[in-house]
Amino acid sequence: MLSTTERTRLGRAKHKARTDRAELYDLLDAALVCHLGVVVDGAPMVVPTGYGRVGDTLYLHGSTGARSLRVPGEVCVTVTLLDGIVLARSTFHHSVNHRSAMIYGTPRVVTDEDERTAGLRALTEHLAPGQWDVARRPNAREMAATRVLALSLEEASVKVRTGPPADDDEDRALPVWAGVLPVRQVFGEPEPDPALAFDLAVPDHVAHRPDPA
Repeated sequence: MLSTTERTRLGRAKHKARTDRAELYDLLDAALVCHLGVVVDGAPMVVPTGYGRVGDTLYLHGSTGARSLRVPGEVCVTVTLLDGIVLARSTFHHSVNHRSAMIYGTPRVVTDEDERTAGLRALTEHLAPGQWDVARRPNAREMAATRVLALSLEEASVKVRTGPPADDDEDRALPVWAGVLPVRQVFGEPEPDPALAFDLAVPDHVAHRPDPA
C-alpha cells in the first residue's frame, strides 16, 4: 500500500487517488523522465532528469557540480504520463487523462561503489534497455564526476484520471462535440550517428524496442 501522509493524501478529487504500490512501480517503469523539485538559495528549482528504479528506491544522477544535486534536505519528485486530452462541452470541464506520481523524501548521496554502479546501471537500462551490456562502462574519471542520489519511495502518491468529460447535466444537450483525444508516445526509426566508425546494423534492443505503455 502507498503511504497516506498529509502531503500524499489528496485534498480534492479523492476518487483519482490510487493506493496500490504496484501502480506506482508501473508508472515509474513506464515513464522516462521525472522532475526533481528542490529549493536553491531560497528559490524553487524544478529540473527534468532521467532516473532508474531498483525495488523501492529511485536513483537520480548528474554532475557533481549540479546545484540541484547538492542541496541538502527534502525534495519532491514528480512523474506524469499524458494519456489523453479531454474535450468537454464547457471550457470549465476540459481536462486531461493522465497518470501521475509525487514522491517526497530526503535523498542520500550514494557512496558505496557497488551501489553507485547498480544505480547507474538502473538509470541506463531504464532509458535504454539492453545498452548497459553493449556500451563502454563509466571509467574512474567519469565516476568521480558523477553524483548518484538514492530516494526512498516510502512517501509517495499516485493520481489517475480516465474516462470521458464530466460535463454538467444541463450542458449535455449543447451542440458541441465532446470526448477524448488519446495521446500516445511512440518510438520512431533509429537515426545512426553520422560519425559511426563501422557499418553497424541497428541492434535488436534498439530496433525492436516496444513503444511505452
